[in-house]
Amino acid sequence: MRRAAGTTTGDQPDAVATAAAVRSGETDARTVTEEAIARIEERDPGLHAVVHTRFEAALAEVAAGLPDGPLHGVPMLVKDLGTEVEGLPATGGSRLFSEVTARRDSELVARYRRAGAVVLGTTNTPELGLNASTEPALHGPTRNPWNHAYSPGGSSGGSAAAVAAGMVPVAHASDGGGSIRIPAAACGLFGLKPSRGRVSPAPRPTTLSGLVSAHHALTTTVRDSALLLDVVAGPLPGDAFAAPDPGAPFAELARRDPGRLRIGLLTTVPDGPEVHPDCARAARSAAELCARLGHEVVETTARYRPADVAVTSAMLMGADVVSQIDARLEQLGRPLADDDIEPFTRVLYESYRARPAADVSRALRRVQEIGWAVGAAFDEVDLLLSPTLAQPTPPLGTLDTADPASVYRHASVYSAFTSFCNLTGMPAMSVPFFGPDREGLPLGVQFAGPLGGEGTLLALAAQLERAAA
Repeated sequence: MRRAAGTTTGDQPDAVATAAAVRSGETDARTVTEEAIARIEERDPGLHAVVHTRFEAALAEVAAGLPDGPLHGVPMLVKDLGTEVEGLPATGGSRLFSEVTARRDSELVARYRRAGAVVLGTTNTPELGLNASTEPALHGPTRNPWNHAYSPGGSSGGSAAAVAAGMVPVAHASDGGGSIRIPAAACGLFGLKPSRGRVSPAPRPTTLSGLVSAHHALTTTVRDSALLLDVVAGPLPGDAFAAPDPGAPFAELARRDPGRLRIGLLTTVPDGPEVHPDCARAARSAAELCARLGHEVVETTARYRPADVAVTSAMLMGADVVSQIDARLEQLGRPLADDDIEPFTRVLYESYRARPAADVSRALRRVQEIGWAVGAAFDEVDLLLSPTLAQPTPPLGTLDTADPASVYRHASVYSAFTSFCNLTGMPAMSVPFFGPDREGLPLGVQFAGPLGGEGTLLALAAQLERAAA
């Protein structure tokens, strides 16, 4: 299921081990940074995970002295969507934003830097994050390190491919419908979507999309995910949402015994897509391992319908897409050109710009209703377990934004088990269960918990990681 703690693909140290080695003098931040740059230059041409770099600036920062924080000397990458790195393009994977340059770091990036991390560049993403595969017209597709003919997932596919290929130990990612968990499953990584309000979106005021979107990271080890969450967690005064206080550092919570959990197993969803036998088998294998570890596993039924979740999420995300595009056009002082955005994005833009404000209000009300319905499940179980994806990782081109009908046809297949967590704000994680599937690609299983339940998820993930080491 998991690789041994402390290693990544290619046997590179994880972030915790890297920082420890720098602090002990076993190595130094410059050597670590130069080695990461060399790996990116060697491995990225075949994958196209990294879209913008700042190698010279990063080396200059190392030479000037890094903050003595928990990520001291750890090289990392940041997703080019909704989170900005000062001086680098902030394109969101879109031609309309291709000439935008970040004037400042986002709060999340600033927190990484204050912890001593070395930001080397930004990673590829589908246009405005609107696809479960990373194939933007602006930058071209990112390829899955396990099989270059396949997708790395999306929308954090560039970050996933970079970490899975061992370019860097960790990379920033974000999740608006499964965009951390889907690429984690596709690339054999650990991916935790935090609770709503756990990580501040500042300085981007994205209240509507922020209702469903969350920022965190893709990692190879559970302890890296916990450490990174400690670094970035916590609201800024005035944030629209704030998650419950965890009561202890996440790194500490991850080391605790999770106790005996009652876990509800889902392998289907009402009126949802057909679940591939390999995906269902991975979830059942995870359930068997949980049972062997002393947890109680019970069959349960999903308390949401994917189509209902999709329609509600799309209203919120669609309204935000319209807002982003209109604001950019106002900056440019011109109307939308034919080649500014991809066909799928244009369909969404034209559809949602014509919707009345009352539709947004109805969607917000439906968010709460779905949240209450799903939340009731946690009166009976501590966590929900399911496949991360209903179908195995698709070949590149399956989710083709040049063919909007194709995206609509396939998108729900890859978010049927993930999007409800975004709508409800609940935390969820994709844990790799290496089947592999019939194409030799990784498989992932998802555990979801109640709002504020990241500590329980991390403790269980660490227990599973130890059991498979």
